[in-house]
Order: sequence, then structure tokens, then C-alpha cells
Amino acid sequence: MQHSQQAKRRLKTIEGQIRGIQRMLEEDAYCIDVMRQVQAAQAALGKVSQIVLEEHMHSCLVSAVRGEDPDERERVLSEIAEVYAAATKS
Repeated sequence: MQHSQQAKRRLKTIEGQIRGIQRMLEEDAYCIDVMRQVQAAQAALGKVSQIVLEEHMHSCLVSAVRGEDPDERERVLSEIAEVYAAATKS
């Protein structure tokens, strides 16, 4: 629950960053400055993703690993592998 609150707060901040980037584009801000702000927003989203993944691992993954259903364990582990693969895809 604490992680969810932390992720929500970060998303509010990111929302402000995105509005700022939109404003920069409307005002024809220097391209490099815009790119730096985009990179900052991407990094902030990466942190939100990390928070959500940690919460998932401490709740859903732990439940699946401790549970009796091997199919559920495999499903949860496969999901994490898929998310990791998508995140590292270039």
C-alpha cells in the first residue's frame, strides 16, 4: 500500500513534467532543453515501474511461490520475465 501511494505521488509529479514539456513545445523552447525534460520524465516513469514491480514481487509473486498451484507460479514468473524482456528491448 505504501508503494502505491509513493507511485501515485510520483505520477502526479510526472503529470506536471509532461504539462511543462507541452508548454515548452508550444513556446518553441530550445530542443535540447525539451529533450532533457523528456529524459527526466522517462526516468521518473522508470522509477514508478520499479516501485510497482517491487510491490508485485512482494505480494503476488510471494503468494504464487508459497502457493500450491504450480501453474500459477509459472504464470507469475512468466509475467515478470515478459515485463523484463519488454523493458530491455531496444
